Order: sequence, then structure tokens, then C-alpha cells
Amino acid sequence: MSLNGKHIVVTGGTGALGAAVASRFLEAGAEVHVTSFTAIPEASFALAGQPRLTVHAPVNLGDEAAVASVYAAIPNLWASIHVAGGFAMGALADTSLAQLDHMLTMNLRTAFLCTREAARRMGDGGRIVNVAARPAIDPTAGAGMSAYTISKAAVAAMTQVAARELHSKGIWVNAVAPSIIDTPMNRSAMPNADYDTWPKTHELAEAIYWLCSPGNTLSSGTIVPVYGKSWPG
Repeated sequence: MSLNGKHIVVTGGTGALGAAVASRFLEAGAEVHVTSFTAIPEASFALAGQPRLTVHAPVNLGDEAAVASVYAAIPNLWASIHVAGGFAMGALADTSLAQLDHMLTMNLRTAFLCTREAARRMGDGGRIVNVAARPAIDPTAGAGMSAYTISKAAVAAMTQVAARELHSKGIWVNAVAPSIIDTPMNRSAMPNADYDTWPKTHELAEAIYWLCSPGNTLSSGTIVPVYGKSWPG
């Protein structure tokens, strides 16, 4: 399905999942805008120089004015995908308020600001996809990473609220909830894991692409489990 001429935002688009998502939309003919928290040397970003790709960097997605500025510069916005976020381990009893605030800023605040600004820029019709996480659906699976789990559960709740509010404008809002994603960083952190069971970035990109495509005429307010072979463990 072609997305020729449609403008798409992918936050965190220079990371492993973000780049896979951006690549999938470029393949579909979209005009893709990616954000990065830091300036990215061209040689370190595989998609650098691609036609129809614009890199917005550095952008602090926790800063209200910065987010508004990015979205104000994008015409004819069709979809906004919010990959940017962070992760931290830590049991509840060992988590400081500062650590909780950090996770809420990285995951909830960034998704909230981008969802809000995308909704303001879209006309009648559009697509928004947030990235939650498996513990957002099953919070007990997030034991030992309490601040992260709380922040991603909040992203899931915000997604469903936004879907209800924006439905009359034809803006569909969904989230994907991956299990551990097969990325170089995750492999390095868990060298003894069974990587074959982890969902791949290109598989997740395909799921996100479908939710954002004009062909998705029905699904809004869903938190889609994207576990792949890691189900049900």
C-alpha cells in the first residue's frame, strides 16, 4: 500500500527499532521525519542521505516547546510513531522518586507531548502509534523493573484515552507492546538468551506500518501484543 506524499514522524528514529520503522515507511513512499535526542554523525546512521528522509536533531522530546516546533514544521502529517523512550531495572523498594520521574519523562512525557502535537497537526484522519511494552499488559511480568513498568502502563492508558477523544476526527490511536526486542544492545545485555524467540525490529516495523496504513480502517484504542515466538514465557 503506497504512502506517497504522506508525512510520517518516527521519534527515536535513529535507534534500532526506530530506524527499522523509518525504513519501512520509506519503502512505502512516505516523507519520513525522524528525531534524535543527540546530533547524529551521518556515518553512524544507516539511513542518512536517503531521499524523503529528514532528521531532526538534537531534539529533547521532553521539552514542550521543542516538540511543538518539530511538529509545526511538518506539513500534511498523516502518522506519528513514538519509539523514543528508555529502560531501567529496579524493584519498587529500591527505586527513588528521581528514578521514577526519569522513566515517566522518557516514556510517558515524550509520548504524551508527541501524541498531543500530532493530534493538533492532523486534519480529518491520521494515525498515531505509541510503543508500550509487555508489562503494560501484564504488570506482574514487570516485577524488578517497577518504574519502567509503571511508565509503560501509563503510555497504554494514554493511548486508549486519546483513541476515544480523537475518534470523531478519524484519527486512530494504537500502541504496540513488544517483549524483549532483538537489538544489538539487548543481545549485549543478555548474552545467554535465546535470541531466536525475540521479535525482530523488521517484524515490529511491519506491525506498526499496518496500524498506520490507510488500510487500517477499524482498529483504534488497541494495545497490540507483539511477542512473536516469546509467547507465552
